[in-house]
Amino acid sequence: MIDLHLTKPLQTAHGPGLLDVRLTVAPGELVAVYGASGAGKTTLLRLLSGLSRPASGHLRVGEETWYDQPRSIWLPPQRRSIGFVFQDYALFPNMTVRQNLEFALPDGSDKALVDELLELMDLGELARQRPQQLSGGQQQRVALARALARQPRLLLLDEPLAALDVPTRLRLQQALAAAHQRFQLTTLLVSHDYAEIARLATRAVELEGGRVVRDGTPAEVLPRAEVTPAFRLIGTVVAAERSATGQTLRVRVGEEVMSVEVTTATPYQPGDTLVLAGSVERG
Repeated sequence: MIDLHLTKPLQTAHGPGLLDVRLTVAPGELVAVYGASGAGKTTLLRLLSGLSRPASGHLRVGEETWYDQPRSIWLPPQRRSIGFVFQDYALFPNMTVRQNLEFALPDGSDKALVDELLELMDLGELARQRPQQLSGGQQQRVALARALARQPRLLLLDEPLAALDVPTRLRLQQALAAAHQRFQLTTLLVSHDYAEIARLATRAVELEGGRVVRDGTPAEVLPRAEVTPAFRLIGTVVAAERSATGQTLRVRVGEEVMSVEVTTATPYQPGDTLVLAGSVERG
């Protein structure tokens, strides 16, 4: 259980403000934090990570106290069991993909975890590449894998998919959901994308002016979204397997490969074209 009450002065477009957030987060929850620019979303993640120091309050993670202002307790970032994924990847450019992941392993950890993460994030063929040789989506997969290599108690994601195109974003949303379940993570995700929140989160928290104004399941608290015209993506089937409801396909869209469940009377074969359609929501 994560129990927190944190305060911090904010500078917003409307002048000075105050972040004042009280939350409890259960183990295994994936909590999406959303709200207008300047609401305090990134500030909250920085306070949780230790990259910024609160003005007052407390932060308890399980039996550990990471911050307690009355008791003068404040753990620096390196002593907190966190993984933090930014929008700008922040990979080590002089290291290969594998070396980036191995560097993040806690002392004494089994390096077999790196192989598992490379497979989970579909990075095996890129293990010897350096970040500058990778696409944006591939770099973000490495950043997520590196955060998981730390085996964190708390995973913090600050709009990590916002700059990616739609097929790459969908692919990484699948990878994130798989990683959250596989490693039984407790995750806080900052996102402006209501469709992404509805797809990934078990709980959504809206910040406004530095305070929590809505808190519940995505279905309960997300505003009715305005829907943009449907997007249409064309991919090529690279693998097909039977499933309980039809088929599980591996589909290449551009440079990304994603898994898709389909129900159809006519089975797909490798090499077939598949049209993916959907909508993108905005608040």
